[in-house]
Amino acid sequence: MAGYKPRVISLTKRQGHTFGFYLRVEHAEEGHLIRCLEMGGPAELAGMKDGDRILRVNGEFVDELSHSEVVEMVRNSGPTVTFHILDEDSYVQAKAQGVNLSHPQSTPVANGASKQDLKPKLCYLVKSSSGYGFSIRSEKGAPGLFMTEVMKGSVADRAGVNVKDRLLEVNGESVEGATHEEVVEKIKLSGGSIMFLLVDEETDRHYQNKKIGAWLATAKHLPHKPCIIEITKGTDGFGFLLNEDTTQKCHFLKDISRGSPAEREGVKEMDRLVAVDGKEVDGCNHGQVVDMIRQSGNKCCFLVVDKDTDQMYKKGKVSPMLFLEETRDSSSPPSYTEALNLPAPVRPTTPVQARKEELKPKLCRMEKTAAGYGFHLNGIQGISGQFIKEVISGGAADRAGLEDDDMVVEVNGVNVEQSSHEEVVEMIRSSGSSLEMLLAKRSVYDQLKAKGVSITRLLLGETSYVQVHTADTPEEEERHEEEARPESPTEQERERTKSSSSQDSLDERL
Repeated sequence: MAGYKPRVISLTKRQGHTFGFYLRVEHAEEGHLIRCLEMGGPAELAGMKDGDRILRVNGEFVDELSHSEVVEMVRNSGPTVTFHILDEDSYVQAKAQGVNLSHPQSTPVANGASKQDLKPKLCYLVKSSSGYGFSIRSEKGAPGLFMTEVMKGSVADRAGVNVKDRLLEVNGESVEGATHEEVVEKIKLSGGSIMFLLVDEETDRHYQNKKIGAWLATAKHLPHKPCIIEITKGTDGFGFLLNEDTTQKCHFLKDISRGSPAEREGVKEMDRLVAVDGKEVDGCNHGQVVDMIRQSGNKCCFLVVDKDTDQMYKKGKVSPMLFLEETRDSSSPPSYTEALNLPAPVRPTTPVQARKEELKPKLCRMEKTAAGYGFHLNGIQGISGQFIKEVISGGAADRAGLEDDDMVVEVNGVNVEQSSHEEVVEMIRSSGSSLEMLLAKRSVYDQLKAKGVSITRLLLGETSYVQVHTADTPEEEERHEEEARPESPTEQERERTKSSSSQDSLDERL
């Protein structure tokens, strides 16, 4: 597939959220199209563009599959999914030239850089009533045992097993040099599930005369994914207790507080903690792990696994760190700044005017209550710029439309972008019982700055500020709360958007 290089993009979504795009098939258009990218969503930040075509989902070629099959594959991936995608122009040209887009010599790239994608693979199979759906055989003159008779749609097929894959390990134990009978017996004794380490023909040739083990493998075919969770400490901490299993030297998160940062980011009761800020904690004692978390300050990144994911990795005698390392090395999404520097979409999916209207700050006014304004002002030492944190639900700031991570541009008509934290705090304190702030969502702020646009009230156009009344005017409070968040379309609006599309197309929000 010379000249056509798919990009490899890995997306992770938070619980209750989407990957931030629609997957569509359209009349007179070939392929599975990326549409309606959510501004600031995982897909846009990772570099997906309107009109991109999805070629592979978790390594499996999908260009010839139906829309519903691809949607199902993405949904079954859980919170993390890896795509091979091709830009619209390249896809159309490749199709016109009759290029085989599934050709193994295609060179994946991760965020614009060519990468080596030849790895053994871990495949986890859970037996169904009809078995696993494969056979193994030996080949005359070739060492090892090979997969054969992989039934389409079977457990093995869905797990990523292919005909002619060579079997290296069963449940973390090498079977190279084992007889056919010995391997069959191992599979029978495995119970209702099994973990294979396999290598396809091309990868096998690549590693010829080299030792191959699970430490080299890709985990992209595994059905259960560890979760990478970034948590910002609240006023009462992260909102969980750390519990050590002294017999196994591993650590669990328990007693998750309702409404805490941990719960909001998707931590579940008795999730096992694998790593803190990229450092594995297995083998560390309780005090050492507590110190690692404390040293992280107010923001910490955890790698956690639930019970099913933990059991799966243990079945293969492999650490979930493999997932973290693969995500880091091959397909880490770009930062906000990197994403802003990527080429613009080939064609917008919404009217240009609508997109421009989204790049606006918001002017919020609030009246102080007995509990204050109900937010924290945060800043990073040595770096200009203040942002909003810990907006109290139902408080004055919440009703005025302030949201966590909003960037503060003006306080009572004075630009504070270059002011120190202490100066801004003093301005707020001296404002009396009412406060007016010009703010911008962090994603909007970053994009406007990247374009060299000064953020002022002039960008508001005809949009007026959100006036939040005190408890003396409850009748108007609900109406103004709705005005406070114009950026998010209602469910009814989303339904109208979907239903207005042509009957010659299918789309699915992912």
